[in-house]
Amino acid sequence: MKLIFTALLLYPFLSYAQTSTLSDEEIHQYFLEAKTRFSAFEKIHGHFIETANVKMHYLTWGKPSGTPFIWIHGSLSSAYEILPFADKLVKAGYYVIAIDYYGHGQTNIPEHEVSLYHVADDIKFLMDRLKISKAVAGGWSRGGFIATAFYDAYPKKVLGLILEDGGSVSINTNYHKMDSVTLLKKVKENASQVLTDTSYATAFEAYRAFFDKSQNDDQFELLNWVKQDKTGKWVFGAGLWKLFNMSTYEQSLDNILRPTRAPLFAESMSVIEPKIIFRNLKVPVMILDPVSKGDLFPFEKENQALKNKYPYLISHEIFEDTGHNIHYQRPEKFTDKLIAFLQTVRSFAKK
Repeated sequence: MKLIFTALLLYPFLSYAQTSTLSDEEIHQYFLEAKTRFSAFEKIHGHFIETANVKMHYLTWGKPSGTPFIWIHGSLSSAYEILPFADKLVKAGYYVIAIDYYGHGQTNIPEHEVSLYHVADDIKFLMDRLKISKAVAGGWSRGGFIATAFYDAYPKKVLGLILEDGGSVSINTNYHKMDSVTLLKKVKENASQVLTDTSYATAFEAYRAFFDKSQNDDQFELLNWVKQDKTGKWVFGAGLWKLFNMSTYEQSLDNILRPTRAPLFAESMSVIEPKIIFRNLKVPVMILDPVSKGDLFPFEKENQALKNKYPYLISHEIFEDTGHNIHYQRPEKFTDKLIAFLQTVRSFAKK
């Protein structure tokens, strides 16, 4: 699907600027193909597990004899984020597991308050159920912060960390460098681009709304998002802006300046401090750091400082002229780096 960024942590399914003139009949045919393909795929790769917090959906590829690799998607994405790379990672020696965390894909938002650390608890529960003692944990954007939270909570369960533009530097670092006028302007700009929850009368209408007409594919992964709410309407990611505490300008500002006012999930994202979590780092870490004009997380100096503190454990991989979503824009290099990291983890484990 075509990648469209809003100013916040969005994902490719939010795609509107399309030039193709596919008819509704043609899109409906893709929809029927997607339903068949999605059902078949889920029978092989899809699973659910009931944790203390939620009924969590996850995907697996490969054999448990491989090195376990747990991938945690970014905001407004899902476990299917790793799909384009999964087979290559399996061939390289990984056993790939990808989760849907709260409000994403087929995992609902729990009734009780939850945080990034609750997701970490769910991952630990899943590992125990699958009899996995240690795993490489990786994630993109918010998923990177969850991976860091997992290491903080369960360091003995981690073989290594892969952090794709998230999880290595405190999330509000750049905002806190701004003067008040610049900060307010930036937050208002960001808030103006937040999408509202939208519902549809049928599953096809929901699928069509996010179908990328520029791609000659059924985009079956969209169906991981399409589900009915309590009123019978079909929705995509309902309740996520509330979960993120980003429905309004004022809420976004609270996340930056007054995080203890925010709901727990948003607060935990704002207050997590990798510099403290990594104070006694004992596993290899690979930081994937995109550099471009208008960088969402311009943390190159901070990431380099972290690497300098642990030169034998941290690799800092720069992706020039690349936006926030590295795996979408640089898929081959992204895959190569993940495969190379497996060798780093294995060598480290032998020491």
